[in-house]
Amino acid sequence: MADIEIIRGWKNLPERLRGAAVALGNFDGVHLGHQRVIGEAVAAAAALGVPAGVISFDPHPRRWFQPEAEPFRVASVGQDARAMSALGVERLYLIPFDAELAEMTDEAFAQRVLAEGLGARHVAAGFDITFGKGRTGSPDLLREYGRRFGFTASVTPPVQAGPGGDKLSSSAVREALKAGDPARAAEILGRPFAIEGEVIHGDKRGRELGYPTANIALDDYVRPRFGIYAARMRLPDGRVLDGVASLGVRPMFETPEPLLEVWLFDFDGDLYGQVVEVELIAFLRPEAKFADLDTLKDQIARDAVQARRVLQG
Repeated sequence: MADIEIIRGWKNLPERLRGAAVALGNFDGVHLGHQRVIGEAVAAAAALGVPAGVISFDPHPRRWFQPEAEPFRVASVGQDARAMSALGVERLYLIPFDAELAEMTDEAFAQRVLAEGLGARHVAAGFDITFGKGRTGSPDLLREYGRRFGFTASVTPPVQAGPGGDKLSSSAVREALKAGDPARAAEILGRPFAIEGEVIHGDKRGRELGYPTANIALDDYVRPRFGIYAARMRLPDGRVLDGVASLGVRPMFETPEPLLEVWLFDFDGDLYGQVVEVELIAFLRPEAKFADLDTLKDQIARDAVQARRVLQG
């Protein structure tokens, strides 16, 4: 899998970075619906003999318009880029969402950003695409602007996933995670939901209890239901290890911010400062406050047995 090239901006690009067939959207999580749209762009790129690209936005428009909104990201930019690269995408255009873009009409966006800035040859979008100030741009307008400004356009119809027929959307992923249903989130994503971050120093409570944990800050990730999870951790060297994770504020010790703590079953090493990725596989139980530390240690042991059973099944 070749590395994807990340291009931050749309103005004054050198000619070699223009002229791609692109997918347009907020591709937070690169779920199965996003993958359909991206597949259309990759197919168009092959037909036209041009690079395949994705246009997304950083910061996410929601963060621009609602700066105080609770954390909501399904994936980091790096995770999204790797998922796109696996689909055949060569370029990720990260468009800065700023005051200029927020005030830009749908027509101006199509002309200035898509046509003039990026020189897009083809633009693929989902059936519910909106763009421009007030979200007035639509699939029909995208096609019309393509005819006027020199690019072709395709619109991917809606698709559903899972026995419940969930809409393939980042919002549906967030709802599943907040409900403590990572399996449903994985159905929509096409892979387990994972939190990526640097292993940081904690208060060593886990080590004192005999269960040393790797601690990862949640940053701008959506907050899944607080509790205990069966989990897997991908290490920087590529190893994937099973474990049990606590996600939340630890009622016994009260952390000021929610934290992800993972005890790996078959690992004895130093991970501090390393960037790891933790997949949440199954929700085991809610957070709880216990009468004493011995009761807590007994519960951790039972959690580990249950997590091993889930992960081996």
